[in-house]
Amino acid sequence: MANFYTDNPDLKHHLNHPLMQKIVALKERDYTDAEKYDYAPLDFEDAMDSYDKVLEVVGEICGTTIADNAEDVDHQGPRVVDGHVEYADGTTQNLDLCRKAGLMGMSMPRRLGGLNFPITPYIMAADIVSRADTGFENLWGLQDCAETIYEFADEDQKQRFIPRVCQGETMSMDLTEPDAGSDLQSVMLKATEQPDGTWRLNGVKRFITNGDSDIHLVLARSEEGTRDGRGLSMFIYDKRDGGVTVRRIENKMGIKGSPTCELVYKNAKAELCGSRRLGLIKYVMALMNGARLGIAAQSVGVSERAYREALDYAKDRKQFGKAIIEFPAVFEMLSVMKAKLDASRALLYETSRFVDMYKIYEDIAKERSLTADERKEMKFYSKLADALTPMAKGMGSEYCNQNAYDCIQIHGGSGFMKDYACERIYRDARITSIYEGTTQLQVVAAIRHVSTGTYLSMIRDYESQAIAENLEPLRETLKAMTAKYEAAVAKVLEVKDSTYTDFMARRMVEMAGNIIMGYLLLLDANRSEEFTRSAEVYIKLGEAEVAKHADFINNFVPAQVELYKA
Repeated sequence: MANFYTDNPDLKHHLNHPLMQKIVALKERDYTDAEKYDYAPLDFEDAMDSYDKVLEVVGEICGTTIADNAEDVDHQGPRVVDGHVEYADGTTQNLDLCRKAGLMGMSMPRRLGGLNFPITPYIMAADIVSRADTGFENLWGLQDCAETIYEFADEDQKQRFIPRVCQGETMSMDLTEPDAGSDLQSVMLKATEQPDGTWRLNGVKRFITNGDSDIHLVLARSEEGTRDGRGLSMFIYDKRDGGVTVRRIENKMGIKGSPTCELVYKNAKAELCGSRRLGLIKYVMALMNGARLGIAAQSVGVSERAYREALDYAKDRKQFGKAIIEFPAVFEMLSVMKAKLDASRALLYETSRFVDMYKIYEDIAKERSLTADERKEMKFYSKLADALTPMAKGMGSEYCNQNAYDCIQIHGGSGFMKDYACERIYRDARITSIYEGTTQLQVVAAIRHVSTGTYLSMIRDYESQAIAENLEPLRETLKAMTAKYEAAVAKVLEVKDSTYTDFMARRMVEMAGNIIMGYLLLLDANRSEEFTRSAEVYIKLGEAEVAKHADFINNFVPAQVELYKA
């Protein structure tokens, strides 16, 4: 019987990262919860054992039921009945199993019915679920919307809504509209305050993942006469109150088990979450950062599945008297797929650990004043998380798509047929570089960390860490790559032309990503020789990519940007 956690030792490697000791101690408030809850961990080893056991449960459910249901869910899909969504049979079974196993509200505190997990093991569960069924991750993974309620809602709202999520109710974030896609400042769904302090919502939302969920976070225009982000607030809508109907489910290329809905709000009762006017400026930004980390995890899960499908087929498929994995053209593709997978996973968990550090400090700050050193550390990790989140989502989703593409290529003509899972994997992968902000928007978010030197500072820190002598040649290669990156960035920024900088932004962000992921794999190889091969392959690949981008920048005249304009 397959278990998608225990069959992948790379996951335990990342779960057992040295920084986890500090993360867990902070999350568990030095293990004082054990005085209140008999199931709370007594120490670090006890906590890690708990994460390990829960992830085993996730791996077992995913390796059997969820993975087994994926094909049927893809064919059957959800449908609209009387204005509401009916899931595919397999989706209903999946959700029921996850509820019974207690896998909802994983990162929520115990006092609200959650498991009190740090973000990192929760993201690991998302990685595993995505490998089993990419579309189902969109339903199960939206439990992280509860983070927004926990961070910004009042205590009464926390007590009413979060336990419901922990018991298995589903969530959605209702942001986009027919005339407001990525430009959320243009949202016009109207929120009108009532004499009793509640609000009524009227309008239409579109492209809403799991749009018929039990609890919705809704971005709406609360300030009469405004047209920009300063007039938007965040609201909580409870499906039990009625007033929202599903007009249609989008007929998508992939992730077909996940209902993407167009919703009609007709005088729907809702309540304000947090403060007025901060819906987009503060709350959606926090919500989207969490969602982007989730898509990065989803991308890694798809990459894992694509690599395994390709590897298994290459071992079994015979051509010209031998398995195709013996041909250089094929084994090169497989080694590059594995290197991209390992690199994107290394970046994913580095990011999740940084998110854990600053979010836990933010939570502690609600209980007591932070010390000066704690405030400094919180700001430090917040900056690193802000820098790596768009990179993890952007580059991880691009690698996911490349691995899905190569999976089909290794299958040849068979990969184009629905007889093999790779056809579905390919369709599912495509959305990862689009939703929750396209790769191009991730570059927009990341480029300031190029210009302010955040990435270079991170690279210098990785460069200074002790490694085994046999890995020194790889560090020297990364140092040479860094010199090219630093020179290329200086050349672009000295022009002081925002259009030119934006034109070169993707190249500079990718160069930084190649180097950072190269160092992360180098450090993984230092902890476990199992990663040495991927480190060598990825750094060799990154070396070529950095040289390509550096060459383009060095030989480009800024005025030539005009050649590319439509």
